Amino acid sequence: MKKLTAILTAAMLMFTVSACSGESASTSDSKKGTIKLVLKDEDPSNPATKKYFSNLEKALKKDEKLDVKFELVQMPQGNYAEKLNLLLFSGDIPDMIYFQGGDQQIAEQDLLEDLTPYVEKSKHLKSIMEPYNEKRLKNYPYLLWIKPLDLKTPVIRSDWFNQLSSSKTLMADPSPENYKAFFKELTEKAPGGGKPKYAITAAGDITEIDSIFNMAFGINQTWLKKSDGTYEYAKVSEKEKAKLQFYSELYKEGLLDQQFATKQWDTKEKAFYDGEAGVITGTNGKVIDIYNGKMTQVNGKEAELTVLPPAKGEFQGYGPTDISKESRGIAISSQSKNKDLAFKVLDYMASPRGQMIDRIGFEGEHYKLSGDEIELTEKYYSEWYARFWEPAEFETEKPLKTPLLSKPAEQSAQLARDYYSEDNKVMLTEEASAKWDATENLYKEFSTDVITGKRPISDFEQFAKEWEEAGGAEITKYVNGKMK
Repeated sequence: MKKLTAILTAAMLMFTVSACSGESASTSDSKKGTIKLVLKDEDPSNPATKKYFSNLEKALKKDEKLDVKFELVQMPQGNYAEKLNLLLFSGDIPDMIYFQGGDQQIAEQDLLEDLTPYVEKSKHLKSIMEPYNEKRLKNYPYLLWIKPLDLKTPVIRSDWFNQLSSSKTLMADPSPENYKAFFKELTEKAPGGGKPKYAITAAGDITEIDSIFNMAFGINQTWLKKSDGTYEYAKVSEKEKAKLQFYSELYKEGLLDQQFATKQWDTKEKAFYDGEAGVITGTNGKVIDIYNGKMTQVNGKEAELTVLPPAKGEFQGYGPTDISKESRGIAISSQSKNKDLAFKVLDYMASPRGQMIDRIGFEGEHYKLSGDEIELTEKYYSEWYARFWEPAEFETEKPLKTPLLSKPAEQSAQLARDYYSEDNKVMLTEEASAKWDATENLYKEFSTDVITGKRPISDFEQFAKEWEEAGGAEITKYVNGKMK
């Protein structure tokens, strides 16, 4: 902690000297300047990235009279959050920063701008925020991420789904037991002449599978209220124990991918397209849209995806929505000389013109004009994504001849909205967060060992004790204090 503080203090001094030797943030031209930014998955040498930001520069100048030049930071391969923190600790802090973890320790050093007053004065951005965005900003005013709910929904190719006799039962009553029966028929039957090796796969751990089953087992929030009025962490509760027992049965019977713990996201998706896995989960909306586009490209129109419901039990849903803070998003450096200009860019991206640039891609590639209508291409469905905002309500300048999302993608987004519920997750201090990471690693190791049969479920109470000793007891005490 002391080392981190020293590094960040040095970075702040560097910026202070820089600011004193040149223009201050308050006196800089808010309509002209270079915005240095870092965005995950945006390589400045990529032709599509170059074209996107070139188009955006022209649009900002034409529509808003903003003379902006974008300078993208080249990020090395590897863990994005770790590589970003190395960049920031070196004192090289861009004006606009996309975080996917690791932001809290930067914010605690006063290196991120409070965006609340900017949003309040915005022309467009405040009008596209959902209630959960507003609550997150109030709790943690440093990140913005105006996207649909990021809940994951399970999908299966429709030609397989329609051939299974258990499909109707599952849709009518998606209990964990009926899900298991559905998975069993899927692996035993040969729908479409193929036979998946396993019913469901996941990438690296059980988080994706939890989106189907957690709430059915009564795990509807991060902290569960006990009969005495205090709260316990869901992952050390009896409800979690019952869920892990269920997962271990799926694994033992060959329904859950035997390599789920080491699977990567790309090999998970390949297994789905190749027919090795029957069901995978993906973030509702655009990710399901991409899955659907690739699946139909590989296996034909009849393989269009069917979205499966969340399992139903004590509760039903794809998981609660965290409102403590944005888990990822765009921040503005408090040391930037172009804070106002940077926010004007973010605000423009929420405008109708900004949304046209961000949402439908390049004319001639991702869409074409067909008379007075906009026709989206296959390339749009298989590869395009919004770099900035993606509000639920979006009206194009001309009517869409083809829908923005495929039917399965829109259905997944609607189901995520239908099952919306709020989490009670508490934002931890930096010191507590380090202990939290240790306890989460302990849980991941134990849950994987139970599911794969390396440890019996009877060890659950021992695990819960180890979790408390590793910092869980201290965190629980802190959370209960915050809950009052």
